[in-house]
Amino acid sequence: MTAASRPTRTDFLRGLAVAAAAGLFLALSGAFGTGEAGLARRLPYWVAVMIAGGLWGQLCALAVGRVIDLERRPWLASAAISLAIALPGTLLVWAATGLFFFGALPPAGRIAGFLLPVLLVTAAMTTLNLFLARGRPMITHAAPPGRPPARFPQRLPARLRGAAIHAVQAEDHYLRVHTDRGSDLILMRLTDALEELEGLDGARTHRSWWVAREAVTGVSRGDGRALLTLTGGLQVPVSRRHARGLRAAGWY
Repeated sequence: MTAASRPTRTDFLRGLAVAAAAGLFLALSGAFGTGEAGLARRLPYWVAVMIAGGLWGQLCALAVGRVIDLERRPWLASAAISLAIALPGTLLVWAATGLFFFGALPPAGRIAGFLLPVLLVTAAMTTLNLFLARGRPMITHAAPPGRPPARFPQRLPARLRGAAIHAVQAEDHYLRVHTDRGSDLILMRLTDALEELEGLDGARTHRSWWVAREAVTGVSRGDGRALLTLTGGLQVPVSRRHARGLRAAGWY
């Protein structure tokens, strides 16, 4: 998944926490007819099912994030992820319900009856996780000793090889790479480039910009939004969505 599209360890842990909390809620409420079973029986069922669904959801989000920008199109992404989770998830819930409560698989004819409840729960959790992640800037980190360097600099044209990257700007299907030796275009999506920028100390400041931290020389405000001034005078916008996270990270 990409920047706002690619989940971090925090996203992963938060997703599991949301799944466990949802499992606890569903167990306490006796949702979908499980109230007849005792709490001691339905609690492990719901928590296990929801965490399993959460793990599957992480894989689905990774896949969807490679074709849909989760930051720009969260509702479309949520719908795609929900469907990807719900279809196999329905089979999981159908089988788990029968085996856990009755010791045998339910009749195959009951599978369809599980689809709508699974889809509703899945859509609610997916939407919650996506919008909890919004506003978190995608921060890349300098490669520590012994770790491979960032891959993105290898994509620079020959005349810019070895140049210090100041910023990467999305322009339609291209990226304009701003360096201390000038700029040039390469054919690539920003969401894909962010993965290869890991190894450089920087952050996504706007849906169309990634900025190297060491290139920032100042910050100003206009129309209620921050503007970062980079080495050489280039000014880069900071979207309201990312401003709080960048402030918390000490960027300004």
